[in-house]
Amino acid sequence: MNTDCMSFFYQSGQEVRAADKVTYHGEPGEIEFVAENLAGDSGTDWYVTELGGGVMIREPKVFGRVFVSNPSQDEDLVFVARDESA
Repeated sequence: MNTDCMSFFYQSGQEVRAADKVTYHGEPGEIEFVAENLAGDSGTDWYVTELGGGVMIREPKVFGRVFVSNPSQDEDLVFVARDESA
């Protein structure tokens, strides 16, 4: 397993970042967190250690939360907008 710093990207090429507005299977959602390296946070480090990292999508209407290990290969995850002021 590789725990070096990595980045995740949408199919459209943008880097995935926390708080990004997205759609998942056509439903509006938001990236809750990106688990891309060990950061000393037991909540996100587990995803890196056990699954090799990925992104958590919060979509309360249908799915609740969904973890996606390889967002660049998930055609149902679509980047919508980013708050550049954050």
